[in-house]
Amino acid sequence: MESSAGAMTRARRKQLEDIDPAWCPVWPVTWQRCFHLVRLHLDTGQTLPTTPGEVVRQGEDLGRWVTAVRHGWDQLTGVQQWMCEQVLGIEPAGEDEKPKARTSQADKWAMHYGAAVQYFEREGHLTVPRKHVETIALGGESKDQAQRGLELKLGMWVDNQRRRAATLTPERVEQLSKAGMRWV
Repeated sequence: MESSAGAMTRARRKQLEDIDPAWCPVWPVTWQRCFHLVRLHLDTGQTLPTTPGEVVRQGEDLGRWVTAVRHGWDQLTGVQQWMCEQVLGIEPAGEDEKPKARTSQADKWAMHYGAAVQYFEREGHLTVPRKHVETIALGGESKDQAQRGLELKLGMWVDNQRRRAATLTPERVEQLSKAGMRWV
């Protein structure tokens, strides 16, 4: 059972929220600290730091914080977004500015497997030279979207799959066997 010693009544909490809705924010103290350090920096007539390492105050990299806020805009609360926009002049990063999403290991395996199937269909075997690079088409879901080629080191990947056959899942071994993998 939790102790209620020192707990605030709902009425008192409401009174404080009427005075200042942000008196007890739900976000971390470090976020609030960086917000205030950026505000103080701007109050001295300086420009908004936008690149990591540009401005460091009290051990906090303000450029890194501003970048993180811009890129993580959708994870901020409405109040945080308002504070950043109205008080600091920060706007969310555009899609062209956001870092590219990382490819998962499962997606990488699937792309290499697709390249192996493509190679087998073209060559009739999976005896791939170790230095062979296979280009697969990546593109949009619709015919209007341009496709681009992705070069994969297929020879190295096939060799690695053979060497790691004992640690592959039975499903992957079966997939590769169906695609023409020669295991010895």
